Amino acid sequence: MGEGEGKIQLKRKERTELSRQLRKDLTEAERALWARLRGYQVSGLKFRRQQPIGPYIVDFVCFEKKIVIEVDGGQHGEESVRQRDDERTAWLHGEGFRVLRFWNNEALANLEGLLEVIRQMMGDNCPSPKSSPTRGEDINAPSPSHGRGLG
Repeated sequence: MGEGEGKIQLKRKERTELSRQLRKDLTEAERALWARLRGYQVSGLKFRRQQPIGPYIVDFVCFEKKIVIEVDGGQHGEESVRQRDDERTAWLHGEGFRVLRFWNNEALANLEGLLEVIRQMMGDNCPSPKSSPTRGEDINAPSPSHGRGLG
């Protein structure tokens, strides 16, 4: 989701307009990842960017595999933002989505590593959607992405 945004209580038309604006205003990290996700390049699956799901707009989603990918800036390390992210992740889990979270600098410095984590999640023998150690309920679980990843 765009930087610093939490739960958005907007009408459908407003959410659609905001999604369109967010698609135009991708961060550098989101742009780099989108260049590799678009056009069925990862496991032959379709991804959408800045997609409304319920009260939220997620950075990327593959509806076929029910996987959401978030690319977060440094403000997501702040306690209040982390709490909103955890709430959002819990809501998405309740809807059957698995959530992968990466830092912007991870997407820029290690794009191939991120894509490998994403490909692993696309497989049928994926680990259960437990939260990452820094972001969710299971703080003792290992993460596939240096403290982030599964959310």
